[in-house]
Amino acid sequence: MGTEARISGDAVAREKENGGAHVQSTPELDAGALFVLKSRGSWLHCGYHLTTSIVAPALLSLPFALSVLGWVGGIISLLACGFLTFYSYNLLSIVLEHHATHGTRLFRFRDMATFILGPKWGTYFVGPIQFGVCYGAVVSGIVLGGQNLKYIYVVSNPEGTMKLYQFIIIFGALILILAQVPSFHSLRHINLLSLVLSLAYSACVTAASLHLGYSKNTPARNYSLEGSEVSQLFNAFNGISIIATTYACGILPEIQATLAAPVKGKMFKGLCLCYTVIAVTFFSVAISGYWAFGNEAEGTILTNFMGHNLLHSWFLVMTNAFCLLQISAVTSVYLQPTNEAFEKKFADPTKSQFSIRNMAPRLISRSLSVVIATIFAAMVPFFGDLMALIGALGFVPLDFIMPMVFYNVTFKPSKGGYIFWINTLIVGVSSVLVAVGGVASIRQIVLDAKAYRLFANL
Repeated sequence: MGTEARISGDAVAREKENGGAHVQSTPELDAGALFVLKSRGSWLHCGYHLTTSIVAPALLSLPFALSVLGWVGGIISLLACGFLTFYSYNLLSIVLEHHATHGTRLFRFRDMATFILGPKWGTYFVGPIQFGVCYGAVVSGIVLGGQNLKYIYVVSNPEGTMKLYQFIIIFGALILILAQVPSFHSLRHINLLSLVLSLAYSACVTAASLHLGYSKNTPARNYSLEGSEVSQLFNAFNGISIIATTYACGILPEIQATLAAPVKGKMFKGLCLCYTVIAVTFFSVAISGYWAFGNEAEGTILTNFMGHNLLHSWFLVMTNAFCLLQISAVTSVYLQPTNEAFEKKFADPTKSQFSIRNMAPRLISRSLSVVIATIFAAMVPFFGDLMALIGALGFVPLDFIMPMVFYNVTFKPSKGGYIFWINTLIVGVSSVLVAVGGVASIRQIVLDAKAYRLFANL
């Protein structure tokens, strides 16, 4: 069964008066919760972690998502996914706070599934899905980091002969170092820098899009939807899946686990900070990028920039450098569930976190994890298509379906009230999105398959 911090009746009563539950130390917790998910953070730290997990360079694909949805469909999808994920994450936080106040603090997504729905849900559904999406995010992050490095190289040295897989390996070496950061809480300063970097490259992208859009040499823009009606339908679902995945987190319980007790109300503040950054970055990049390039918007807007002489090389290098640094923080955040699992399996909670007994397996397991991810990223740099499928089948269930189920099972809202039916409707619509988004992602993989080859120099 998953890790829970159980508290005696008297302690619960005292902590309720103080507004939360006190997490017992050492013997009650396994090594993963004790060492990686240290409960020492403030709501600000929580906001930094949340922002880094959601506001990532994947947002640079939003203009492309709008290009297959159009102005109306794209803006509605952006707003709907924003409101829906905020509501979903807040419900998840409320459920966690409820159990903490009543004596059981749950530290991980799979702990929630095990405690609320039963052991099989945590072991065979939520646990594997979360591991898949998080490790997939690590592989994608390493691919993106390698691409950013290559962009910088090509701008600085157009005649260079280095291949993409070489840059992926270089970036993987950076992640190998960051993977050794001992705990999630230890990333708080890195994630504050990540927040600033996300604002910086979003501002750069928005400014560049506006500059190119107002330029006299800009080609005519076309905002019409291309292809047959069937293609437009599948493309629309693919675009919705991209937007939903861009808003995805998948590790909110692990982030809330880093909060120091009492936890009540802190995650809501962190969410407000995160969604303030989301409002500034997502909409500015999506709208300006689609306005500037129309249905010619590429999978990442940076690709559109690379073909224009109107942008100075130093500006392109700076923008890619901001993205490069931020994606390293994002990748480190999504390594934490893997690190926690290794720590739980191999570390001894009765010994010091920095004892030889615990440091040796930590170094080996985390290093192997990053090396395998880097090799896979170098071999399969078109992993973005696969990640769209993982997002549809993984992030949507974790972020759009499970929070509603957890809330309804925990609080049992009246079927005569609107909350039960809103949550049920979200589960139903999200389930359809999983099915159709999965099919649309597989279709895109099939269409792009002719360009796939190992160690491709994309």
